[in-house]
Amino acid sequence: MSASFQELELLSRQINQAHRAAVQAELNAAGLAEVGHPMLLSILCSSDGEDREGTCHAQRDLAELLHISPAAVANSLKSLERGGYIHRQPGRDARRNQVLLTEKGQQAVLGCQQAFETVSRRMLDGFSPAEQRQLFSFRRRMLRNLRSASPAQPQTKEEP
Repeated sequence: MSASFQELELLSRQINQAHRAAVQAELNAAGLAEVGHPMLLSILCSSDGEDREGTCHAQRDLAELLHISPAAVANSLKSLERGGYIHRQPGRDARRNQVLLTEKGQQAVLGCQQAFETVSRRMLDGFSPAEQRQLFSFRRRMLRNLRSASPAQPQTKEEP
């Protein structure tokens, strides 16, 4: 890997870590330190609008959407339930529970969205609207490239 690729990898990791730390700092300042996965909470809120009964996606769907394991989703949901942000009740389909936001959960979603917005504004400070559009375009293309590429096959020695 050339130095420029190493720098890109390191920079990507540093940006991701700095972003997560900044979001967590905003959540802490808003009194939402115990919300372990703010994006999950936001997705649960958006699923309220899709189904008047507030049915969320299946855990495996949430895991795929968030690129985490189903077990991690299950742990996050348990934590949110213990914190009083959600409650579950049996759904129409016996294999799926409905996950409903409580009033506390709905208020937390607003705090999470504010934290995301504050961090995004800070992150994009000094970028012109054209630069922002270009940055989003580049990042979407990078994501498409990574999702469509098959893993490299291990190189084997050719027999003479």
